[in-house]
Amino acid sequence: MAIRQKTVVQMKLIATGETHARSKIRVRDVEGVIDEPFERDGTNLGLTPTETLMASLIGCTNVISKRIAHGMGVEMGEMDVNLTANFDRRGTMLQEEVETPFTDIVMDIAVATDATPDQLEAIKSDLSKYCPVAKVIRGSGVSIIENWTIKPL
Repeated sequence: MAIRQKTVVQMKLIATGETHARSKIRVRDVEGVIDEPFERDGTNLGLTPTETLMASLIGCTNVISKRIAHGMGVEMGEMDVNLTANFDRRGTMLQEEVETPFTDIVMDIAVATDATPDQLEAIKSDLSKYCPVAKVIRGSGVSIIENWTIKPL
């Protein structure tokens, strides 16, 4: 008898704000640190909150793309992502409320794959449907542009 996976789960993270700038985050058996750089009076021990958001987009892009490719029988190896985001910091600087702090995000994605051009287009299409981080970001009105290139396996 096959076990059905739950489709809705509750995420539980535990955090301690150790200083005004640094938070220690625990989830499952993993710990992480979110921090500010020295120039903003942090200890520079981790990504900033906004960098963490962008890193989450990169991680989700990698995981979901490879799951989609695997399901199609396509091999997808190493993925290099260079992300550039325009970030309006007026809100974080407490100058004024900013409705959409990120105006646009560009990801240059180079991936080793044996996907045909049509298969790659299908992977990209499904990625926009299934990556929860990208869906939340796009749902807030932010444009995410993905520039894909293929590198040899």
